[in-house]
Amino acid sequence: MAKFDLVVVGGGSGGVRAARMAAARGWNVAIVEDTHWGGTCVNVGCVPKKLMVYASHFSHAFEDAREYGWQVESGEFNWTHFINKKNAEIERLNGIYVRMLENAGVKVFNGRGVVESTGVVRIESDGGDSRLEAERILLAVGGTPFIPDLPGSELAISSDQVFYLPRQPKKVVIVGGGFIALEFACILAGMGSQVTLMYRRDLFLRGFDRDLREKLVPAMQANGVDVRFNTDVQSIEAGQGEARLVHTNQGEQLEVDQVFYATGRVPRTEGLFDPNVSVATSDSGEILVNENFETSQPGMFALGDVVGRMALTPVALAEAMALLDHWFEGKPVDINYELIPTAVFTQPNLSTVGLTEEQAQQRDIPLTVYETDFKHMKYSLTSREERVYLKMLVHAETGRVLGVHAMGPDAGEMIQSVAVAMQASATKAHFDRTVGIHPTMAEELVTLRTPRDDGV
Repeated sequence: MAKFDLVVVGGGSGGVRAARMAAARGWNVAIVEDTHWGGTCVNVGCVPKKLMVYASHFSHAFEDAREYGWQVESGEFNWTHFINKKNAEIERLNGIYVRMLENAGVKVFNGRGVVESTGVVRIESDGGDSRLEAERILLAVGGTPFIPDLPGSELAISSDQVFYLPRQPKKVVIVGGGFIALEFACILAGMGSQVTLMYRRDLFLRGFDRDLREKLVPAMQANGVDVRFNTDVQSIEAGQGEARLVHTNQGEQLEVDQVFYATGRVPRTEGLFDPNVSVATSDSGEILVNENFETSQPGMFALGDVVGRMALTPVALAEAMALLDHWFEGKPVDINYELIPTAVFTQPNLSTVGLTEEQAQQRDIPLTVYETDFKHMKYSLTSREERVYLKMLVHAETGRVLGVHAMGPDAGEMIQSVAVAMQASATKAHFDRTVGIHPTMAEELVTLRTPRDDGV
């Protein structure tokens, strides 16, 4: 049985980073992956989704270009051409991940990694089973889409499948209220599909600042998305040909090409442990870890989506680096999950970092709120009524900036530098003293002077 200082189960962003960096520091490292190298992000998440976001923007760009004087025709989106190009790019990235691991000296195994006992990982593959002995085991297996059990649920697809559809759905129901549901609603609408977004509560993006959530509703509707709140699917049945008949709790029936569920992801732990291995998990299945990412089993660690702290690729990367610093240098793990910037690549973008107004109120933090709402200069020569919204939450006594929330073109690009300032404990005075870049959307962050009338 081959022996290693570290065996990583899961070839996604967090697992690959941990394996590469541990090998670079001198450990003998193995990594096991049973699907695609790069994990969710590279294959069925951030990367292909962002490519789809770019593709969907062109329909709006063509419209705006004509109003700026360009004689262009938008034509029709070629789904097959795009999917083929996207697949080639993902295959290229898969290869890069494997080469990075091998060049770092990591032993790469293709197969299903199963924790057989303390310090032993079994690799199940078509070539037969093999076993690795490990001083440490790191579980970075990520998550998998969740589709609720309802009549006809087998007729629905998830976000993993939408990336590989052979044909563009011309009429689609998307179920969910998180960033995946909203992003794909905007993507498919931008590509020319007729999109109905259903969410069972009264407002999507739970956990985001409420003002931002409310501002996004009319923006999505203006871009062609039929948004329906307090609406859920009760059953799905097959129609003629490949059609799907969707029955809702509102007594409606919709005939569509696809029903796409984006109702969250669950930890991908099925079959991960032999029956004799007991690892503590939460009620929803996340692997429970302590402050140093160690599970209830000594010598076994977990990070990334499978621990359920914040399911974002950069978070998994940060957790991997923090864990390695703890292992090699004895540093305490120090990740501030409240200052992690986030972007939602809807049309328009949303971005956020720090506390929401609701969170601050729940903690009885005295706030001064600054906000602005305006039409982007880019659209001043067009008929597009899309708005920009910026909101800054400031501690009323210390002046420290506690949260920034934005909606507008490329808001995701803008929020990164704001997060740096907030990590450095920037105050509103620091923003006020900063000279703006004119004319830009971001300059509004340093020209906010008048608090909201009802400053809390």
